[in-house]
Amino acid sequence: MPADLAVIGLGRLGLPLAQAATAAGIETIGYDPDPHTVAELRAGRLPSEGAGLTAADVRRMLAAGFRPTTADAELGRVRTAVICVPTRLGEDRALDLGAVAAAAGALARRLRPHTTVLLESAVYPGATEEYLRPLLESGSGLCAGRDFHLAYSPSRVDPGDRQHGYASIPKVIGGLTPACTEAAATFYGRICEKVVRARGPREAEAVRVLESNYRHVNIALANEMAVFCHDIGVDLWDVVRCAETKPFGFQAFRPGPGVGGHGVPVDPNYLSYKGRSLGYPLRMVELAQEVNGRMPRYVTQRCATLLNEHGKSARGARVLLLGVSYKADTGDQEGSPAREIASRLMELGAQLSYHDPYVAQWNLLGRPVPRADSLYEAAAAADLTVLLQHHRTYDLQGLAVKAQLLLDTRGATPAGMAHRL
Repeated sequence: MPADLAVIGLGRLGLPLAQAATAAGIETIGYDPDPHTVAELRAGRLPSEGAGLTAADVRRMLAAGFRPTTADAELGRVRTAVICVPTRLGEDRALDLGAVAAAAGALARRLRPHTTVLLESAVYPGATEEYLRPLLESGSGLCAGRDFHLAYSPSRVDPGDRQHGYASIPKVIGGLTPACTEAAATFYGRICEKVVRARGPREAEAVRVLESNYRHVNIALANEMAVFCHDIGVDLWDVVRCAETKPFGFQAFRPGPGVGGHGVPVDPNYLSYKGRSLGYPLRMVELAQEVNGRMPRYVTQRCATLLNEHGKSARGARVLLLGVSYKADTGDQEGSPAREIASRLMELGAQLSYHDPYVAQWNLLGRPVPRADSLYEAAAAADLTVLLQHHRTYDLQGLAVKAQLLLDTRGATPAGMAHRL
């Protein structure tokens, strides 16, 4: 059966889009080359964490007509195709667009005239025109902007956010031609309350870069202030509380044990196409990366110092880590600072255990980390309890009473009840 929409890539970007589309009554198929992903979805289960959906959400999508598939033949029977595959930075800070290339190849073989092709994956400015367009055109024999529409729209999904749903978040779009932009606007207008037209795909791609780096740079400032305020004996969390009462010129960002997640900080100098480079870095982005990258080490040092101040050594100390995901109220561990903190504590000789209501098993250096079954008993038995992620289910006042020593890296515990970052 033909469908209105094909979502290519059924992960943290694709599934929220598919959910919003099916809720809006759009006939939707979901394409993913991974048989396990498709099998899990067909069975009404989530194949992985990070999309912000529940198994019940998946079952509702299936009941509404959503069809997951591994058959790329299905892509030739839709009016709109949205590429939502993951992209990540490698160790050399270069962006891996291999998944985009694979998705483009599968789509190009089936691409029909008049189809609207949209890209939502995180890419560098220029990628839609310089990277995706040639793949689609060479594989299909069609011309973008003439035979089919091509546009970019940065994904703005925030898994676990109960306030901002897909439909309520303004959708930025930038098409290869004005007609491409309008085709994209027509599609997104069916599921989003507001559509914002950029001048073109490069501008829309740069929106994604600006939004990610804006948050990254401001978190870095908050982290630097956290270290500075601790050194001079100032309560940073009280400083932020007071500062955010200013009705203009200030937006509150809070420190933490490090940054993680899929919204990687992007410096265009590292994301050049075929070796093309700006020749200079974005200094603010580099500095933010450096500052935020130091936070796991700083948290480890604070742990060792706290233990020492209470007459205990890190070697042999029982340390309980609370919340090992990268953000609150999700089990997604992508880029979570908990992994580096745990590794550093183990190097110091600490005996680790963890608790996370969303993570049933957690492995570190190829070995499972013991999971605390009874949270309060584990906190009472541990020499040090470290809150790395503030899940809603945590009763921090109760934990503060039970724990022998509590380090709160999120500033969520009432003042005076715990040591805060």
